[in-house]
Amino acid sequence: MSRRERLKTIKEIINSKKISCQEELVKELEDRGFSVTQSTISRDLAELRLTKVRNHKQQEYYSLDSRFYKENMFNYEKFSSKFKESVLSVSMAQNILVIRTYPGEAQGTAAVLDGMNFVEILGTVAGDDTIICVTDNVDNAEKMQKFMKQY
Repeated sequence: MSRRERLKTIKEIINSKKISCQEELVKELEDRGFSVTQSTISRDLAELRLTKVRNHKQQEYYSLDSRFYKENMFNYEKFSSKFKESVLSVSMAQNILVIRTYPGEAQGTAAVLDGMNFVEILGTVAGDDTIICVTDNVDNAEKMQKFMKQY
């Protein structure tokens, strides 16, 4: 099963059950046909920006960062649409991504990218058909490049 399906399933599990540790999440995913390791789950939790919260009984469990998702739910649709329409390529040079767009599309695409408030991105500079996107480190540049190439 695909990574995208796994991430969607993780969100469904987190919304329907109180999961307090990664091992529980691994078991829930295995029950649903996914074969995953703890390290994969760890990366997935970071990507989904899941946080541990405490209820009134002091029990800890994973939760979607509701502030992030409320702010960005619409932005993901906008991001997906804009990237599919406008982006020709995403290349990486160390911690800098070079995003090539159709002529006249770079500034609008950069505005949508900035609106996503990715913690990995320090800033963008857009011309007519090129965006320079500076990330905080090389690993996050690779992560963001993979993310952007999905669209």
